[in-house]
Amino acid sequence: MLKSVRIKNFGVLPNDEYRFSSGLNVVVGENGLGKTQLLKLIYAVLKVHVDSKEYTKTALQKAYADKLVGVFRPDALGRLVKRRQGQDKCELVFTMKDGQQSCAFSFATRASVAVQVDETPTTDQHAPAVFLPTRELLTLCPWFGPFYDNYHVPFEETWRDTVSLLGTPGLKGLKELTVGHLLIPIEAYMGGKVTVDAATGEIYLNKPGESRMEMPLVAEGLRKMAMLARLISTGILLEKGYLFWDEPESNLNPKLIKVVAESIMHICNQGIQVFVATHSLFLLRELEILAAQSRFESVKRRYFALKATPDAPEETAVEQGDSTDELQTLVLLDEELMQSDRYLAMED
Repeated sequence: MLKSVRIKNFGVLPNDEYRFSSGLNVVVGENGLGKTQLLKLIYAVLKVHVDSKEYTKTALQKAYADKLVGVFRPDALGRLVKRRQGQDKCELVFTMKDGQQSCAFSFATRASVAVQVDETPTTDQHAPAVFLPTRELLTLCPWFGPFYDNYHVPFEETWRDTVSLLGTPGLKGLKELTVGHLLIPIEAYMGGKVTVDAATGEIYLNKPGESRMEMPLVAEGLRKMAMLARLISTGILLEKGYLFWDEPESNLNPKLIKVVAESIMHICNQGIQVFVATHSLFLLRELEILAAQSRFESVKRRYFALKATPDAPEETAVEQGDSTDELQTLVLLDEELMQSDRYLAMED
């Protein structure tokens, strides 16, 4: 489990120590303030630890650099350092619940790939890390993996990572029964089950009494839910790992956002540490409503609000707390409440 990340001079992110809960972590803020950057940064580093075969400084220097470049797609690694005149250095410290899995490293503005590793993990980390982007990826299965691996293409590496997981075979036996209850609300809304053709690797939506439907013919909002269902059915989200979901509400109606919120809380109950970036007041409130229910009372929560500073709009700051009440500035709440005031004023 990730306890905290200390960030100095990474992209637009505020220099601070970000302290996370073991369950649900929600990041809110306006566009361009670093919500997605924060999720991608944490994902990239944890993914390196999961995939690495050795934790020597030499191996991790290359692994950190390659993964950050693959995930963020900068022209050079140094482009990820906070933009200022002259040369500067980005410093990152990841503190894990198991201290033997912690790490620290840095890189400079003018560095092309050079990473200075100051602390390395001393024990293996097998917990999977999954990143769900704002768009669905099922329509990229199964061709995207070989395409990405064999050609220089301008897609971020998170897509490649997730597509490879979506094609994993489904669980059988007792584990299949264990994930079954997580799939019930998702499959009920989709009206069927998500299946993979073993011969072709193509993914379909199977509705009772109908022929199977190719994913490109399924509505995009349902495809996002189908992607979640697929990862649950493979057991990836049954293990005690990490889920990063960037704007899960995009292209979804409020009824489906309620299903997403409940699925997120159930995943937290499975011991998965979840990180969500959102613009949606509806999703945020739904998560709060669910968190108040006894079935989710064990889910720890943490909230982060990224905001521009009044005196220097190009700089950002972060507020963090265990409830939304602890955040002084919550832009998406302010904007939607002001819209309600304007709407009511039309009747006067």
